[in-house]
Amino acid sequence: MSGVAWGTPSARGIVAAATLGSGLTLLDGTVVNVALRSMGEDLDASLEQLQWITNGYFLSLASLILLGGALGDRLGRRRVFVIGTVWFALASLLCGIAPTAEVLIIARVLQGVGGALLTPGSLAMIQGAFRAEDRSRAIGAWSGLGGIAAALGPLVGGLLIDHASWRWIFLINLPLAALTVWLAQTWVPETRDPRAQGRFDVTGAALASLSLAGVTWALTDAGGPMTWWAAAVGLLAAVAFVVVERRTRGPMVPLGLFGDRTFSAANLMTLLVYAALGAILFFLVLQLQTVGGYNALEAGLATLPITACMLLLAARGGALAERIGPRIPMTFGPLVMAAGTLLLLSVGPDVVWWRDVAPGLTVFGLGLALMVAPLTATVLAAAPDEVAGIASGINNAVARAGSLLAVAALPTAVGLAGDDYRDAAQLDPAYGTAMVACAALLAIGGVISWFAIPHRVRPLPASETA
Repeated sequence: MSGVAWGTPSARGIVAAATLGSGLTLLDGTVVNVALRSMGEDLDASLEQLQWITNGYFLSLASLILLGGALGDRLGRRRVFVIGTVWFALASLLCGIAPTAEVLIIARVLQGVGGALLTPGSLAMIQGAFRAEDRSRAIGAWSGLGGIAAALGPLVGGLLIDHASWRWIFLINLPLAALTVWLAQTWVPETRDPRAQGRFDVTGAALASLSLAGVTWALTDAGGPMTWWAAAVGLLAAVAFVVVERRTRGPMVPLGLFGDRTFSAANLMTLLVYAALGAILFFLVLQLQTVGGYNALEAGLATLPITACMLLLAARGGALAERIGPRIPMTFGPLVMAAGTLLLLSVGPDVVWWRDVAPGLTVFGLGLALMVAPLTATVLAAAPDEVAGIASGINNAVARAGSLLAVAALPTAVGLAGDDYRDAAQLDPAYGTAMVACAALLAIGGVISWFAIPHRVRPLPASETA
């Protein structure tokens, strides 16, 4: 097959299917934090349960996203994308009707499994279906429309939460998923990677999941009766994962990639920056509602400066990095984000959006836009072309794991537990400590980039990735 040409009905159908599919995960990613307080009140959930409502999704997504991409390459990208979309919709239905916090947590884990199947496929379908000369335009359209979905999330979510119920942020996924499946089955041709062969690294995926689950449990339950047992299981599973990935043929994570200093440094910086990003959004939305008195819609819309900066400036950040190299953007981007985080310390009982929230989030968004495109380009440039998809998937999984671990660890570290998220007197000082900690993580990420990221990146030879 020669490939689909840009501007044809098939092209529009493929981009629509891919955008709607990835938009499902983007929508949930932006609205769940806004809904946490409402969920907690309705289900009488503790802070630890709210953490797991967020982290259950990230846990399965981060653990399985590489396996999801490999399944698509072997079994058919459209097929796995459709299965993931249906799975995500059914899990969303379970989220929407969950009678207890425990059921909601289980449903969110299942939702993450669906996300791990459909997320890699959304981009891979475009890559596999379009002519080579039209892929950049198709990917640009997919990225831009996806950004609009992320921007609409707080607005749609806030309206549903305030005027209907938090349950509708999940139930709205059902008609969107049905439309996505119809578009995919109607317009998207089936593609596979002819080079994909060998057995699936199911053992590696299972050990990665067990490791992340154990460490996350230990961080969330710090000081509890299961803390040390969970930590031990997580660490032993991590060691076993490394051993298995070194010995297996066709590993999920080719550990040789980490032999390149640039690749390792870029992923370490990703872990720190996205840990800070996940924790900031988790704490800020709770602070605005519990301490500032915002409703769900107001809290969701308050975070829009980040999305606006990304939509307007991320491409310019990438162009700048092409001219001057990745080191400076990847250094100063996190430092600017750290400065924006410290500006958010002014969010308190008498919060005024334009004075206390907008400046900090705008500065934060400017730093994020400066950093994101160079980071992705550096990760891909540090890996051989034949494993670029794996390298990108690893970086994506590291970013999700960073948010997962930060949301698990930071609330306990700043002294929050139980129902403290409903108590302004308890939450307010903890919020300030959390913002300082996030600023420190971002600053460390910038320092790592300055010392470890070169001005220009040379790819790692293919022979060194095994």
